[in-house]
Amino acid sequence: MSGSLSHLRVLDLSRVLAGPWAGQLLGDLGAEVIKIERPGSGDDTRSWGPPYLKAEDGSAELSAYFMTANRNKQSLAIDIAQPEGQELVRKLVAESDVVLENFKVGGLKGYGLDYDSLKQINPKLIYCSITGFGQDGPYASRPGYDFLIQAMGGLMSVTGHPDGEPGAGPMKVGVALTDIMTGLYATIGVLAALSHRDLTGEGQYVETALLDVQVACLANQAMNYLTTGKAPVRMGNAHPNIVPYQNFPTADGDMVLTIGNDQQFARLCDVLGHPEWAGDERFVTNRARVANRRELIPKLRQATVMRSTREWVEILERAGVPCGPVNTLDQVFDDPQVLARGMKQSVFHPLLGEVPTVGNPIKLKLTPVSYRAAPPLLGEHSKQVLSEVAGLSPADIQALRERGIIA
Repeated sequence: MSGSLSHLRVLDLSRVLAGPWAGQLLGDLGAEVIKIERPGSGDDTRSWGPPYLKAEDGSAELSAYFMTANRNKQSLAIDIAQPEGQELVRKLVAESDVVLENFKVGGLKGYGLDYDSLKQINPKLIYCSITGFGQDGPYASRPGYDFLIQAMGGLMSVTGHPDGEPGAGPMKVGVALTDIMTGLYATIGVLAALSHRDLTGEGQYVETALLDVQVACLANQAMNYLTTGKAPVRMGNAHPNIVPYQNFPTADGDMVLTIGNDQQFARLCDVLGHPEWAGDERFVTNRARVANRRELIPKLRQATVMRSTREWVEILERAGVPCGPVNTLDQVFDDPQVLARGMKQSVFHPLLGEVPTVGNPIKLKLTPVSYRAAPPLLGEHSKQVLSEVAGLSPADIQALRERGIIA
């Protein structure tokens, strides 16, 4: 193994997306990640399909959703509801650096697998809990799902067509973005705690919640509200603080313009054949364009429909005007820049062959991320992990398997 975190072992007791995303990221950076799953069913997302990637002989399959966040992991199937299963986890904790979990608040305490219990075994342990609403507060006991949190956390209130337009209404983002961002924040928290441990030798408890993360990631929209006391509204693809910064129709589809300063706007006007717009007092500055967007946007739309998306992108790029097409996913994964940046990868699975995976965007020169292992089959590494990490004999492992403690 190699990588920045190749000296670390992570026990990933999480399911679905936020926790597994954090575990996969730590694995990409070199950590040994052992995924603890329920015998028989495993991570919920193993059954979230179709689509599934299947072996030609039908001997194995993985759901595309499960493959999203579980590469570079070993799967160990343990029934933690059984005392013997709990003891196995404790054996692994004694030899590990990090635990990730996303059970309901207090859900692992009854098993003796909460932080207060496990730190007695391993005082240097970094224990990261991910929940929907946090460990305290009036909603702490509620289950949290990405869609629910996008609604409660305000994201849907600023996403979707404005009132009065066809299709108006709140809209979720097209991927479970709150889960993914929570996984990223959890990873940052774990790395910060590991850095503190390097200095002091102390482990610690880390927690993050989907609602907290979603509120934090409202970014400029949150500050717009806190600054003015006026809640932002849905604006479709328009930007509340920058104009023009949205999609525009072309002769054969749509393109996006992202004008970041007045000089770019002036170049846009030249290309569109209306240099006078850049000198118009209504549009000369971004502040003026935001105030007068109702006058400006229709003018721009009337101009952009005169050429195809490809033609506009070529012309505008030569002029230094930020723009681009609205790509479908087939176009994304054929894009030469996406391919050049290694965002389309594959990894070998012993039963499924070459398995596709999306590249990690972190580029480290000395310790690059690696794609060492495909997402595992349920319990694929149970025997290996219990032998090498927990020190169990083949006879002990077989006895546990026969009693249904492991699979």
